[in-house]
Amino acid sequence: MTKLSDIQALILSAAAQRPEHIALPLPESLRGGAAAKVVGAMLAKGFLEEVDADLRKGEPVWRETGDGHGVTLVATDAGLAAIGIETEDANTAPAGATDAPTEEPAPDTPTERKAAPKARTPREGTKQATLIAMLRAPDGATIEEIMAATGWQSHTVRGAMAGALKKKLGLEVISEKVENRGRVYKLPTV
Repeated sequence: MTKLSDIQALILSAAAQRPEHIALPLPESLRGGAAAKVVGAMLAKGFLEEVDADLRKGEPVWRETGDGHGVTLVATDAGLAAIGIETEDANTAPAGATDAPTEEPAPDTPTERKAAPKARTPREGTKQATLIAMLRAPDGATIEEIMAATGWQSHTVRGAMAGALKKKLGLEVISEKVENRGRVYKLPTV
């Protein structure tokens, strides 16, 4: 399975649910140069493609071509496959297509990437991974303890829990008051 950033996976997931797999509108948090950079990378990898926008249907416009026409973004079959969605074209392969030779990986390509897709996890050794480990501990962690372990300020800790953990990773952070300790934050045990 192709390695995607959280925002790329979000864009492709949203497109998969829309008519004709239109990738617009992009997430609210993605604007300006950041949007252009993410979309440019996805176009280069073949996950998105630019197609003429049908303004009569009210399709959103990614950019204008200068001749009065607009271009929209559409998730490609490769983009949908990158998030684990098989398209109808893949299911309706012509007879005998299974006998066609398959592309072999380059000799230096690691074969462990062919394993079944797994849930996205943060890289080990990062401050976010430290935060998650502390919240998964049986006793949880206080803001002050997380600040000491990561070097973050309190507003950064709260922002990471609300933004990265809750919104991006979909983790439910719970909190409770503990006597002699104050407010303790935890991730529910799975």
